[in-house]
Amino acid sequence: MPDIDVLVVGGVGVDTIANVPRLPLPDSDTIKVPPMHEYVAHTGNGVAMGLHRLGLGVHLVDTIGDDSRGRMIIDHYASAGLPFDHHVHPAGTRRSVNLVDPAGRRLSLYDGRQPAEDAPPADLYRVPMRRARHVHASLVPWSRHALADAVAAGLTTSTDLHSWDGRDSYRHDFAFQADLVFMSAGELDGRVEEVTAEVLDRGRARVVVAMDGGNGSFLRPRGGSLRHVPPVVLPPEQVVDTNGAGDSYVAAFLWAWLEGRPWEVCAAAGSLGGAHAVQTAGTHTSFIGEKELRDALG
Repeated sequence: MPDIDVLVVGGVGVDTIANVPRLPLPDSDTIKVPPMHEYVAHTGNGVAMGLHRLGLGVHLVDTIGDDSRGRMIIDHYASAGLPFDHHVHPAGTRRSVNLVDPAGRRLSLYDGRQPAEDAPPADLYRVPMRRARHVHASLVPWSRHALADAVAAGLTTSTDLHSWDGRDSYRHDFAFQADLVFMSAGELDGRVEEVTAEVLDRGRARVVVAMDGGNGSFLRPRGGSLRHVPPVVLPPEQVVDTNGAGDSYVAAFLWAWLEGRPWEVCAAAGSLGGAHAVQTAGTHTSFIGEKELRDALG
């Protein structure tokens, strides 16, 4: 029997969070901000830590640098008790600088630094994949190979396309190979119906989910119509920081799906996970727990 519920492939880095007076930024040479903080973050971290907090057996693999932020990541997972295998890349650890306004909205400046054509040894993901029940492929170039291997092995798979516009072919491998496909509705420009239908028509997805922040999300299962899932409504003062909310949504959705819950319940779980995340400052600093989620779902 598999002892890894979810193998998360790629998507680890470090975020620097700067709280700014507004977005877009004022036209000024210097803007004074509160103290900045660094967090182990990025999408693979959010999904892995969210699932780990929900009690699932999670294994994470990625490439990091032999640098201070790489060591920060290793220490973080050791402290959390989350198994993490890594390959050292000479370009260093990925980073982001995220600007967050008083309403919790953010602008992320992403430093991917590792060349797209560079891939770690395949055994980094193939060895733990033999023990896995499900594989989540983060949107880093080489994880498409892990996604293809998981499909060939007959494992279920998921991915998050993030701010895909529905046209960029770079994400087609992810969009059309995964069983559960998540994306942001923000860049679809009102084309949620069209893009979700295309993913189902051209790929193998069982469900496509378009997350739309405070507006809720859209759920489209294979053979079904597009459905709007209302958000968890929070008072404005409780929305502190939206960094990592989408990853928390994905983690809670996957937890419910791996339990065999219906699609609508999975989406409700995702909304609860995302709503929990936005109520704390920083990236991936708080995840909904299993008891809290079970109680909320009823």
